[in-house]
Amino acid sequence: MQIRIRETGAVMYEDEFRRLNANTSFPQIISVGTLNDFGADPVLEGPQAQPTRYQFAFRDGVEQINGQWFTKYSVSNMDQEAKDALDTTQAEAVRKQRNDKLKDSDWTQVADAPVDKTVWAAYRQALRDVTTQAGFPWTINWPEAP
Repeated sequence: MQIRIRETGAVMYEDEFRRLNANTSFPQIISVGTLNDFGADPVLEGPQAQPTRYQFAFRDGVEQINGQWFTKYSVSNMDQEAKDALDTTQAEAVRKQRNDKLKDSDWTQVADAPVDKTVWAAYRQALRDVTTQAGFPWTINWPEAP
């Protein structure tokens, strides 16, 4: 739990509040009434920010809403280097998934496999082509296995 001191506006965690009032024996759970007696307010968890793919959320202080204090979250845009790194990570994950699907269907291409090799070969080519799709690496239309 975080606590806000009314007089200074300082926000701190409960253990810091206890150290600040070292000569006070607080109960295990400090009530709102006790905090009020010490000129403090509890800081409740506020709504989480909802970043998009190329944004990140961060804690941005506290804010008062209808007389209660809440943590405040904001979002910020990633720089190009971070965007590129995220795209690279996603592309690697898609390629791994694609390679796993290819590996799982390798058996269909052996000489004595009891399958329609042409259909399976087309499926396997479609898997290889996912990296050329317009939405790659974020939107993939996976081919269905025969």
